[in-house]
Amino acid sequence: MQIAAIGATPKGGSRRLALTDLDREARDMFLAWCRDAGCSVSVDAMGNVFARREGTDPSLAPVLAGSHLDTQPNGGKFDGVFGVLAALEAVRALNDAGIQTTRAVEIVDWTNEEGSRFAPAMLASGVFAGAFSLEYGLSRADSQGRTVADELIRIGYAGDMPVGGRSIAAYLEAHIEQGPILESNAKTIGVVQGAQAQRWYEVTLRGQDSHAGTTPMERRNDALVAAANIIVEVNRIGLSVDDGRATVGMMEVSPNSRNTIPGSCFFTVDMRHPDEDVLLGMGMTLREFAAGIANGQGVEIDLREIWHSPLVKFDRRCVKAIEGGAAAMDYPYMEIASGAGHDACYIARVAPTAMIFVPCADGISHNEMESATPDDLAAGTEVLTRAIIELTNL
Repeated sequence: MQIAAIGATPKGGSRRLALTDLDREARDMFLAWCRDAGCSVSVDAMGNVFARREGTDPSLAPVLAGSHLDTQPNGGKFDGVFGVLAALEAVRALNDAGIQTTRAVEIVDWTNEEGSRFAPAMLASGVFAGAFSLEYGLSRADSQGRTVADELIRIGYAGDMPVGGRSIAAYLEAHIEQGPILESNAKTIGVVQGAQAQRWYEVTLRGQDSHAGTTPMERRNDALVAAANIIVEVNRIGLSVDDGRATVGMMEVSPNSRNTIPGSCFFTVDMRHPDEDVLLGMGMTLREFAAGIANGQGVEIDLREIWHSPLVKFDRRCVKAIEGGAAAMDYPYMEIASGAGHDACYIARVAPTAMIFVPCADGISHNEMESATPDDLAAGTEVLTRAIIELTNL
């Protein structure tokens, strides 16, 4: 609740876009708590923050646990933040119980997980895992042209530690489910097996600005009408396959004047599916349909894929450690797949990885109304702590 007060929104959510002053404020608060817990702190060149509780054998690779502190523009209190603070609470619990682990435990806050200010999402964990170069990550710019590199310097989180390239024994991430499955099945813990594949597209349509009152309907090259037809098709594609997801989440129309026919339109498409081949087919259907609409409407089209997150399967040993923790605490649990992308999806490329889900009310997330109960959050944190103890002593 203290972190949520930083960037609090009128409806009870949080707005802390990556690398803003509010993000800095939340990071500062988090790091003060980590130092109070006896952790040493380091920051890498992408602004990823690591708080380390040393183990008895510093030569061994550490176990990492965490998530992110940045939010959506009208986000909730728990998305990402729970994972970071659950890891901190696990360290506090180890301190309180006087438990010394063989491996070090590192709490991590990944930069720009949401991707709402700087695209793509999971940017800094992607650089850490080698999916993007450091130069690419630092060069990403927001809608005002401000780059990640400039904003890291401005808020004081441009670290000097190299990004990635080191050994990690395991990575664990606790998170609210962001869906309704656990709640509808009366389960407290989701033992996440992996994450579905995703593809992001950007579409630009260029027609002709023209007067709304003097241009006959049959002589128009209306970019927005073309976009509207394509958007309806995006929704149809999502509905046409089992477990499909297809969303248009961002749109810009120009000149955006009430008495001018739109001459250009930009929008984004987010497609997801647990089968890579089906997802690829969804994208091909979109391309074919969009090209036909553009031709029929007399507009130019530029449709490009800007990001692909492949299907992810988590490490069996890490998954079993989570399952064992849930069973030991007698929490009702079930296997589950993630419909959302998470930093864990990239870290799984370079380290054994798994995730813990807890329910959120009505499955609502990326929304100010996002909610989770203290009991469920505590349960997720207890399971995380047990899994950390097991993995740090292997």
